Amino acid sequence: MFEDALLEKVDICNEILVDCRNQLYLNLRFLDVALHGLRPEPSMSLGTAATDGLVFRYNPEFLIGQYKAGTVPVNRCYLHSILHCLFHHVFQRREEEELLYWNLACDIAVEYILDGLPLRCLRNPPKPYRRAVYEGLLKKIPVIHGEGVYHLLKKAEPDIRVTARLVQEFTVDSHELWQKEHSGPKPPIEQQNRWQDIRDKMETELETFSKEAAEGSKGLQEQLRVENRERYDYRDFLKKFCVLKEEMQVDLDSFDYIFYNYGMELYGNMPLIEHQETREVQKIEDFVIVIDTSMSCKTALVQKFLEETYSILSQSESFYRRFCIHIVQCDERVQSDVVIESQKQLAEYMEHFQVQGMGGTDFRPAFAYVDALLEKKRFQKLRGLIYFTDGYGIYPLKKPVYDTAFVFFREDYQDVDVPPWAIKLILGEEELNHEY
Repeated sequence: MFEDALLEKVDICNEILVDCRNQLYLNLRFLDVALHGLRPEPSMSLGTAATDGLVFRYNPEFLIGQYKAGTVPVNRCYLHSILHCLFHHVFQRREEEELLYWNLACDIAVEYILDGLPLRCLRNPPKPYRRAVYEGLLKKIPVIHGEGVYHLLKKAEPDIRVTARLVQEFTVDSHELWQKEHSGPKPPIEQQNRWQDIRDKMETELETFSKEAAEGSKGLQEQLRVENRERYDYRDFLKKFCVLKEEMQVDLDSFDYIFYNYGMELYGNMPLIEHQETREVQKIEDFVIVIDTSMSCKTALVQKFLEETYSILSQSESFYRRFCIHIVQCDERVQSDVVIESQKQLAEYMEHFQVQGMGGTDFRPAFAYVDALLEKKRFQKLRGLIYFTDGYGIYPLKKPVYDTAFVFFREDYQDVDVPPWAIKLILGEEELNHEY
């Protein structure tokens, strides 16, 4: 009898979810693939609803209760879980002590999107408290997204009563499957790739074919840009400017002890193979760092960029015995050029660093200056030039003879156009400041 009643409720829930998907599809057609990305699965052990990126697990009593209150709560609950998958909230591993703020941040980010969609099937006008939370966050970060909100919460460490109020306001589904289903060393890569592909196609469609449908979905588009922005390891990026050379040092990695021991046993004191006396290494030799010191580029960001660069370059294994780094400050003209030829000089420069300029932005003078240094043979072998800027400036028309990379810091997560001959690296706050 109990089983029959449960099966009947499951059938009802399946009809509710079909109706939910249809309503959402009619209003958000760019979400068609995502809306069918989760397989419904009933669970009496669950209090509300949850997802692991593969299934939408729900308590039948909970779902029917939501439906009795109207279609809007069901639609919002289902889309809430879908958005967690789209933005990879489900797949990101967190330590136990981080879970409270991380779960809360993800819920706030998703609810911000839902509250911003002007659709009758999702309409639940945000309360004054919610609006105040959104306004407070937008004063500190340009886009409300999970990672950004998490770092703000972690930094602020709100009072337990404030945290409890936020949890009560924004919690919709359970996140217990996020950690439980991915308890291994890494979450399932197939699921991550599937949702990544869905997200990429969504962003393309919103920017091309579904512009009218995307009207009013600013929060969704912003978070898509944030999540689809490529992540970079700045340390790996700097390796592009290293030179491959042989150094006089024993290469233990290429040494085969089997042949060494065999020779010693066979001939007594004659190994068949010995350690190599040289080793190929990649290190920094000569290159130029140009700092955009125009008024549009914030001094604090320049300082963070230099500190991160310094932390990498100050490692002894980064340099050859002889190197030459020019640190050039430039706005619409070259303001200074400091030549660094030792780690001690690099440390002293960072200790007394001051921004010079704060005028307009023009990239051309810096390139003309470096070209002049090349003509004067000031470099032994110039590997490349790194230009740190906010992205607003005039580029040279002609490709330099050396590799060039523009490192951008963008608070609005917009892409930046650079000449085809230049390498582009876009950094966010988290890449420049590990505490954020």
